[in-house]
Amino acid sequence: MRRRLLSGLCTLLLSFATIGLSSTRAEEASQAYKITARPIAEFRIGSSEIRFGPLEFIGGLEMTSRSHPFGGLSSFRFLDAGRRFVGVADTGFWFFGALSHDAQGRPDGIDTFTMELIQDLEGNVSGEKWTTDAEAIAVKGDRVTVGFERAHRIAEFRLAPEGMGAATGELDFLIPAHELRMNRGLETVAYAPEDSALAGARVAVAERSIDTRGNVFAAILEGPLKGVFTVARSDNYDITDGAFLPDGALLLLERRFSMASGVAMRLRRISAESVRPGNVADGPVLIEADMGYQIDNMEALDVWRRADGALMISLLSDDNHSILQRNLYLEFRLHGE
Repeated sequence: MRRRLLSGLCTLLLSFATIGLSSTRAEEASQAYKITARPIAEFRIGSSEIRFGPLEFIGGLEMTSRSHPFGGLSSFRFLDAGRRFVGVADTGFWFFGALSHDAQGRPDGIDTFTMELIQDLEGNVSGEKWTTDAEAIAVKGDRVTVGFERAHRIAEFRLAPEGMGAATGELDFLIPAHELRMNRGLETVAYAPEDSALAGARVAVAERSIDTRGNVFAAILEGPLKGVFTVARSDNYDITDGAFLPDGALLLLERRFSMASGVAMRLRRISAESVRPGNVADGPVLIEADMGYQIDNMEALDVWRRADGALMISLLSDDNHSILQRNLYLEFRLHGE
């Protein structure tokens, strides 16, 4: 397995630039797809260990489909706790579905999975990778906010699973446009808690668009603390998604890749007090995993409450439409929140 994953990940950097679907995809919009989900019982390969620092592994899924549009999953949010979800793929698609759990509370399948093309302000779909590279999503009520890289922008939509329609507007991302790198732009958009100092503001964070000190550009997009800040970058990790914890801390998913060691991921808890205009935000690593674990190109993260009150963290990977990579769903409980 390690050899298979490493071979596929060696193409990761190239696939970012070359994946694209033609405009003929419009015929495939708003279609339902059958997803086959194989349960993942162990996070660390060959081990029954379930505790990894403050995180308890609940279970996971390896997802496949014979339908070509499936894959490229970049960001998602649950619409209700651990069940229905909406997300964006970096090939210019929305995706919707529902996660199911077994009697022991472990994820065991994906139901009613649909995909449709993302439209621009004029209701058009370009089919071009550089204009449809959706990497981040945030949802509040019926408002959906999507971050795009390459053609850098943050667009707003009305939530309508039966047909999303055209973007309703665009939001100023505050970060100077010339500071956003072509394929290292906006990777995270997340709503802060309403009762936090950020008062429910949306926060955007780039993947690897760095300032002169090597810190990653980010911005509080609205509210009383509106402004630009940066996030400390370390150990060659890039930011791929994020979500706020109930106490106002920002949980970031990060990924690292090298030809020698393959892929790795980690979760970092950015302190609430450091997310302020002009600051360099930072915080401790909660978990780090390499190819000895059931991971791939981890791109998406969400935080939600289980019915029993447990705080849950869910992760998705992006297979880059490569037969050598996988679409994974991983679920953890966060202890000591």
